[in-house]
Amino acid sequence: MTRATTVRAVLAAAVLLVSVLITLTMSPRFGLDLQGGTRMVLQAKDSATTKADRESTDRTLEVLRQRIDSLGVAEPTLTRSGEDRIIVELPDVQDPRKAAEVIGKTAQLSFHAVQGPGTEQEKGKAAGLTLPDEEGRPLALGPARLTGAGVKDAGASFDAQQGAGWTVALDFHKGAGRDWTRLTGEAACHPVQDDRRRVAIVLDNQVISSPQVAPSVGCNVGLPSGSTQITGSFGADEARNLALLIKGGALPLPVEIVEQRTVGPTLGAAAIDASAQAALIGAAATALFITFVYRLFGALAAVALAAYGVISYAALVALGVTLTLPGLAGFVLAIGMAVDANVLVFERAREEYAERPGRSLRSAMTAGFRNAWSAVADSNVTTLIAAGLLFFLGSGPVKGFGVTLAIGVLASMFSALVIARALTEIASGSRFVNDYRGVNGIARPGRVRTWLARRDPQLFRSPRRWLLVSTALIAVAVLGIVVRGVNLGVEFTGGRLVEYSTSRPVDVETARTALADAGFGDAEVTTAGAGDLSVRTGDLSNDEEHTLRAVLAEEGGHTTKVRDELIGPSLGDELRRNALIALAIAVLVQLAYLAVRFRWTFALASVAALVHDVIILIGAFAWLGRTVDGIFLAALLTVIGYSVNDSVVVFDRVRELWAKARRVPVATIANRAVVQTVPRTVNTGMGALFILAALAVLGGDSLADFALALLIGICVGTYSSVLTAVPVALTLEKSSKAPPPARKRAPGRTSGARTKRRDPLDNGARV
Repeated sequence: MTRATTVRAVLAAAVLLVSVLITLTMSPRFGLDLQGGTRMVLQAKDSATTKADRESTDRTLEVLRQRIDSLGVAEPTLTRSGEDRIIVELPDVQDPRKAAEVIGKTAQLSFHAVQGPGTEQEKGKAAGLTLPDEEGRPLALGPARLTGAGVKDAGASFDAQQGAGWTVALDFHKGAGRDWTRLTGEAACHPVQDDRRRVAIVLDNQVISSPQVAPSVGCNVGLPSGSTQITGSFGADEARNLALLIKGGALPLPVEIVEQRTVGPTLGAAAIDASAQAALIGAAATALFITFVYRLFGALAAVALAAYGVISYAALVALGVTLTLPGLAGFVLAIGMAVDANVLVFERAREEYAERPGRSLRSAMTAGFRNAWSAVADSNVTTLIAAGLLFFLGSGPVKGFGVTLAIGVLASMFSALVIARALTEIASGSRFVNDYRGVNGIARPGRVRTWLARRDPQLFRSPRRWLLVSTALIAVAVLGIVVRGVNLGVEFTGGRLVEYSTSRPVDVETARTALADAGFGDAEVTTAGAGDLSVRTGDLSNDEEHTLRAVLAEEGGHTTKVRDELIGPSLGDELRRNALIALAIAVLVQLAYLAVRFRWTFALASVAALVHDVIILIGAFAWLGRTVDGIFLAALLTVIGYSVNDSVVVFDRVRELWAKARRVPVATIANRAVVQTVPRTVNTGMGALFILAALAVLGGDSLADFALALLIGICVGTYSSVLTAVPVALTLEKSSKAPPPARKRAPGRTSGARTKRRDPLDNGARV
């Protein structure tokens, strides 16, 4: 075993050991769509006195944190997003009405001296001078003497001894306490039962309490801060909510709920189970497939694949990445993509062995790793670009998908280039593995490669016919977009989508009629799998949603909310705009990267194939009537990375072969390159298809559209990387004046000297 192999083996063992320890000792963080709960996005608005900037939004966030802590929610999360948005995550909160009421209230609390009874004509004026008291009698109020910002603490308690029922005790900060003492002292100078002996406590332009100062309080003496109580006809909940609002203080800025998502815990648990089953079944199918194709080395790659799963999972846990449903799907998908690098190496090793049958197996594997490195690096960089765009331009769960996809790509490269290489180098040193070609899976060419070499199909004698086929496919897709239209989800249009599970089956028409009779005529009712009902409406408040659920309960018995998504119209416009920006940036970034790494003709051809795949995928969803939402966007950007990935492998081989035979026509070179890379394309595509088929069958409605989009995208991308990208490149090359690519210098060769490259295991001795 060479020193390099020893280093790789030690490094692989160390990383695996650390990953296993992390897996056994740390637990993952699940997003609300997996553990159940409510997620809200709050938009801070400018007030008359304060602008919604970073500083004022941070102050608003802290006030909200105090309020939510008082609600007793376990492990709530509040973070600022951008300059003026606040993301609130409330685990296990299934009915967001109470939380929304407490969070969204401005709670403008103020204390006023009562100047006497008001007139009936002035009653209800919002100028703060005349407001009705608790009994509806108008009171003339003086200006605010202090505000809720001066309240230090507030608590609800039941006064059984005095018979006052539920009361709210107030404690003021030092300066505000002096103002309170002065205010109550002035009120105490008036006779008992005189309205002017009262102090009005006003919350959001409503008198919530206007108690008289006790007769025992002397004129200009007043009440000390710690002995103040608000009394009234409070119930337990009213007293607690009042204390909560007063203690939380006034929000520096008014806030508006622009997004709200609620997921039931049963849906999250089912998604986790389905993803785990899909991962196990898909990974097992992928492992069996590569073992069948590459025999012993395929089995070693399957071991490296298992190691990849442990490493990537440990990285997610150690970095504290929040696993969302799309993120979990990204983790599962990356298992199929992890095979890609191994397949590239094994196919290149087969070529090396076929060119020089007498060479050792280890030297063939070393050459395979060396020659495959360029394609492995380029294809993984393009996928990382797509993952980065998902993270920076996506929102909510889509960001989680971008993170898990990026971690999966990096872990897969380590798995293939360190773990799998160490295992195959150790195995290739065995005489048994070298002697029995049917065992190692490398010394004999594959069946697909053998069949193609024997048939030698001339695919590009007339490249235009393939371009006509691609144009026809695009035309069908565009026709679907124009005729059927794109079914944008509420994430892009705004509105509310709620999914319910009923104890008794309810027909869609019955539910639609019942909702229309109850005043929800614009509600779109569809089935959501397993007998559930999906209701999509425009603007719908939390109270109206509660009424809607009650209407369905009359028809279907016990009704449980499984999923709830509310997107404000302004946020929907923003997300739709960001989606278009993400697609445009994805195309431009991929074009720029490919133009640097390849010829401009190859770069434009790859991007043309990419656009071809995007249009066909959107058109397919239009014809099928499937929803285009944020999850679809994640799948679409992944398809972009996958499409460029395949094109990179083909053009990398074209560049290599053309540099060796610069006088041969490029069409002949391209045909030879495609024939050589088709086995890799088929084998890596099969690995991803196994995973996606398992997700589509087992993932339920939550992952079905995601898996379907990727299945269509991978199939179309496999076709376009060969039969769209290459014909476009050949057409562009006819007008290109750039010379063929230069041949790379082999290791050990210097200018002016021709040194034959030696087998790494050949020590130069001859007998």
